[in-house]
Amino acid sequence: MEYPKTEKKPITDIYFNTEIIDNYRWLEDDMSKNTQEWVKRQNKFTNKYLDQIPFRKDIQNRLSEMWNYEKISAPFKRGSYTYFYKNNGLQNQYVIWRKNKEKDEIFLDPNTFSNDGTISLGSIKFSPDGSLAAYSISEGGSDWRKVITINTKSKKIIEDTLLNIKFSGISWKGNEGFYYSSYEKPKGSELSSINQEHKLYYHKLGSLQKDDIIVFGNKKNEKYRYINGYVTEDQRFLIISASQTTSGNKLFIKDLKDNKSSLISIINDFNSDNYVLHNEDDMLYIVTNRNAPNKKIIKVSIDNPTEKYWSDFIAETENVLFPSTGGGYFFTRYIIDAISKVYQYDINGKKLQEINLPGLGSCSGFSGKREEKELYYRFTNYHTPSTIFKYNVENYKSELYWKPNIDFISSEYISKQSFYKSKDGTKIPIIITHKKGIKYNKNTPTILYGYGGFNISLTPSFDIKSAIWLENGGVYAVANIRGGGEYGKKWHISGIKLNKQNVFDDFISAANFLIDQNITSSKYLALSGRSNGGLLVGAVMTQQPKLMKVALPAVGVLDMLRYHKFTAGAGWAYDYGTSEESKEMFDYIKSYSPIHNVKNGTSYPATMVITADHDDRVVPAHSFKFISELQEKNQGENPVVIRIGINSGHGSGTPVSKQIEEATDIIAFTLFNMKSNYTIR
Repeated sequence: MEYPKTEKKPITDIYFNTEIIDNYRWLEDDMSKNTQEWVKRQNKFTNKYLDQIPFRKDIQNRLSEMWNYEKISAPFKRGSYTYFYKNNGLQNQYVIWRKNKEKDEIFLDPNTFSNDGTISLGSIKFSPDGSLAAYSISEGGSDWRKVITINTKSKKIIEDTLLNIKFSGISWKGNEGFYYSSYEKPKGSELSSINQEHKLYYHKLGSLQKDDIIVFGNKKNEKYRYINGYVTEDQRFLIISASQTTSGNKLFIKDLKDNKSSLISIINDFNSDNYVLHNEDDMLYIVTNRNAPNKKIIKVSIDNPTEKYWSDFIAETENVLFPSTGGGYFFTRYIIDAISKVYQYDINGKKLQEINLPGLGSCSGFSGKREEKELYYRFTNYHTPSTIFKYNVENYKSELYWKPNIDFISSEYISKQSFYKSKDGTKIPIIITHKKGIKYNKNTPTILYGYGGFNISLTPSFDIKSAIWLENGGVYAVANIRGGGEYGKKWHISGIKLNKQNVFDDFISAANFLIDQNITSSKYLALSGRSNGGLLVGAVMTQQPKLMKVALPAVGVLDMLRYHKFTAGAGWAYDYGTSEESKEMFDYIKSYSPIHNVKNGTSYPATMVITADHDDRVVPAHSFKFISELQEKNQGENPVVIRIGINSGHGSGTPVSKQIEEATDIIAFTLFNMKSNYTIR
């Protein structure tokens, strides 16, 4: 194929006396006119390729049909109103509605923020009495936010918009103001310049942003990459979490009742992950994995909150804990082989009962204010759309609250969990979903999805893109590989730094398991992953290019020697290590870094690299440089193309119209290159 020409402008870096030539460093400059022109040429080429696929329009039409159903969130009370999110079907962004005894009305409609839906709502937080709300917005999918404050009764903006806020929550202190976090505004590109020092601010309503007080992170010995501040539900304490990387945090607390109180250190190292879940007056309930890889809840008095005085409230078990509170009770959700189980406890730590869930899958929710006696939770799995249940905390009864009316018959599909052995003998779970009654054969189009990083667990959830795939006879498989959090901190650590190859071996073994079970073959297998999962796909396809027919690395971390030089990338060093910390680490990272392992004369699978021009989480330069290497060196007949979303980011807030367009192109590209004769319904 005659790919668009990408000019080489070699730059040589020296790592521990080893020369590394970077031919495409110039593509890291997202502000450059040359880079922008390159993006246009690549998208034009990719669109021309996709235009030849005869069933592409059929896929888009079917996606739009299935997507077009009403979706709502669980309701939540703030002040005298009950709020909920709602999407009529194909609205680009969810709308916040509210109701009281009189009527339902639209409270905030993000679809009015822009004509094309590319300005999205980030989060919204209400003041304790519900009379005020502060919400953040994102433009073009960027992680940078603006924060707008409104009077909830009139829905009128009451002060100037706050600018340049990133990786931040919003937490109110009474009705007077709120806490938020951010970095200094970069001098260069907002979308790629490195973000190093996070700070926690307090904004008093009516004051100018330039006068906001730095509460934490302004001392020479207090430089942190991520800082989060939040006020407890009773408005008694300010909790501050401070960390250098995506794992491990210091924890501090301040008594807001006493203006003269000092900041107290609860944990003063980065050896564990910790947060305050709840408090009853002076008693704190803290979730921690300190000496408890699967997490536990401890309780301790504010008078002596350090570890020496901790006592177990809900002890660690063999399964990973994800707790919540509501209605005056504690709820413990455990992941057992990637499947959810939930138990209810009282304030004394007594287990009351197991919640009867509607099946095998994932649930979320069971949270609310302490006076609320009815809580809500969602249940879903790979073939069941998310359904909302109402739960009474006193009589322990669940009832259906809302079920989607979607053009997809869940009962016709089945998910089965199996286990396979990785290269080193480790047992790995995999969930395989398909139509009931399907007869496995080596011609079954199959997508294998994985992530494997940052202690993140992949649990069953419904996705319309996967539903289209299943509807047309495809198999969808998800492997719960190491590096994730499915089996706690030990599972995470076994897939980081000098153990990172375990993650790739687990995924390779998953692919071989599907082939050995006669579910599919290399000619009908696609590997898919996003973000850290994009790295996963990039590494596996360069290590074993004949293992799959199609590779779909999306918004991936692909230049492992330089990832830490962009935006907040340095915070990922806990998982990856960096190329500069030691020769051993450099050699190891280089051995799997996708960009540095594309080899001349190799036939690579049909590859669609997916990224977006406003992705400031994993900058698109990773994908730009990777596709440039592939287009230069690929010697086979399989196409290697890149799809670059415009006015889109890492994923959060992407308008529905753009989600449908991207999903259409991914499915069409995959089936077309498998030479599948499947007909879209």
